[in-house]
Amino acid sequence: MALSGLQVYKLLPKTNCKDCGFPTCMAFAMQLAGGKVEIEKCPHVSPELAAELGEAAAPPIRKITVGVGERAVTVGEETVMFRHERRFEHAPGLALLLDDSVSADTFDALLETFVAQEFERVGQTLRVQMLAVASEDADRLAGRAARASTTEAPVVLMSASAAALRAAATPIADHRPLLYAATSANFDEMTALAGELGLPLVVKGSGLEETTALAAKALGAGLRDLVLDSSPATLADALRDLTLARRAAIKKRVKEAGFPMFAAPCRMAADPMQKTLYASFFVCKYAGFVLIDSLDPAHVYPLLVLCQNIYTDPQRPMQVDQGIYPLNNPGADSPVLLTTNFSLTYYTVAGEVENSRMPAWLMVMDVEGQSVLTAWAAGSTNTG
Repeated sequence: MALSGLQVYKLLPKTNCKDCGFPTCMAFAMQLAGGKVEIEKCPHVSPELAAELGEAAAPPIRKITVGVGERAVTVGEETVMFRHERRFEHAPGLALLLDDSVSADTFDALLETFVAQEFERVGQTLRVQMLAVASEDADRLAGRAARASTTEAPVVLMSASAAALRAAATPIADHRPLLYAATSANFDEMTALAGELGLPLVVKGSGLEETTALAAKALGAGLRDLVLDSSPATLADALRDLTLARRAAIKKRVKEAGFPMFAAPCRMAADPMQKTLYASFFVCKYAGFVLIDSLDPAHVYPLLVLCQNIYTDPQRPMQVDQGIYPLNNPGADSPVLLTTNFSLTYYTVAGEVENSRMPAWLMVMDVEGQSVLTAWAAGSTNTG
């Protein structure tokens, strides 16, 4: 059961040392009880108390990391139903599906495209983050998994066969792939494999009720890094399951519902545009992993931009540093342009000026990330 802020405070050292980054132990306790920080921020609690508080005050949706290093994808750790309540924490991982319908030559070509494809928007590099390799043939799955792991991207290994997953996962276990999936038919073998290799595991049921029951059983077996897939047949079913699971985890603290969700829009529709539309719903509500089957920029780029927009902090707009930026090699007589430090505004203006090839100085004013009209209306552009 979740503890209140006061209950957490009574268990803390109460030294107000500020080592956690908060001014008082009470302030830290309130944030910890709300699932907004982790107990590890306080260096003065015993390991036993840290374990107790960490479990009681953990975010209602568990943080799951797939992959290692800079390319690792972290999802979960969510604390709110709606973005305006605070913010969404971790954007979903988009995973390119490479199944048995993909020939060997196409597989190699898609890997090359995957590695090379990236987009830049408002100073950030956007790309599809993950590869999902699917096969029921153990040798094919293992071979393709090994090749996918050379890209350093996180990998999802997909098979109904525990033997096939074992063959594929064991050689690349240090890359921390996500295993997909434990069902009622193969539950014991899959959970044993995940536990042995220490890897995150998708539990897949027929509907949300069966899925959470499998998750509860996996928790009882000692697994903690779980992902849920309720196998919805339609978009309406999927949105219902994702919303109910999110609400159960956040509002009711239902432990077996408190895990990231897996969504496969590419398997729910035939038309490419419809697949992308479905994927956009899952980005917003509330998938942790979204399976796609195309690298067509016309479909990938909108999803990446949507992730970028939804998973920024609404209380802290993206900003660039205040300063004077030279564009197109300006000289002493070049015009000086003024804009605000809202990232989207800056990159829009800078792009237009660069494309015009007109030498200019772009003066960027720090208005805490407000747009031009907002800053002007608030009087932030008046330097007095």
